[in-house]
Amino acid sequence: MIDKDLKRSLGQMIKGVQVIGATADGTRRLYTSHWFSQIAFEEPIVLASVSPKHDTHRLLVASGRFSASLLAGDQIAEGQYFSYPGRRFRQVAEELVTDWDGLPVVPNAIAWLRCEIEQRVEAASFGGDHDLFIARVTAVREGRLKEPPLLYSSRLGWRITGDPAREKGVSVRDDLLARLGEDGTGDT
Repeated sequence: MIDKDLKRSLGQMIKGVQVIGATADGTRRLYTSHWFSQIAFEEPIVLASVSPKHDTHRLLVASGRFSASLLAGDQIAEGQYFSYPGRRFRQVAEELVTDWDGLPVVPNAIAWLRCEIEQRVEAASFGGDHDLFIARVTAVREGRLKEPPLLYSSRLGWRITGDPAREKGVSVRDDLLARLGEDGTGDT
C-alpha cells in the first residue's frame, strides 16, 4: 500500500489525456490513459502503462499494436467515458469511436498515433501493477492541433491547458547564456 503523503504528492502531477485503442480477434476496446508518454527525443518511441486486469491489455498483447488519440480540452465526455471499463456500459457509445488504419480512435482528437509494440515489460519484473509497453510510432494523423489539450491529475481532476507560463519575449535560457558569456565561463 502506498504511503498517503506520497500518494498525495504524486497526485499533483498533471499529464495529458489520451485514449488508447486496440483490436484483436474481432474485439476492439479503448481506455483513457494519462500514463502514456514520449520517451525518446530523436526517435518516435512512446510508453503506455496498462493494467493486466484491463480488458484492453490482452488486445495489445495479441495484436502487438495500438492507437493513441490525444484528447482536446473539449473532449472531457470522451475522456470520462473511456475511463470506465467498456463492458460496464456494454460499449453503448459507438459515436465516440471511429476506425483509423485498422485501429479504433476517438473522433475529433488533437492527433492520432499508430504504435507498434517493440517491448513489453511485465509488472512482476519490477514489482509494479501495470505492464509497460514500449512502442514505436509508425503513423500519425493530425487533427485539431491548435486546440488546447485535456489534462488530468488525480488530486486536481480534469483540466484544460491554460495560458503560457512564460512572459512573451522573455527567455530564462537566453538570460543565463548571456550571464555565462559575460563572466567568460561559458561557451557562447
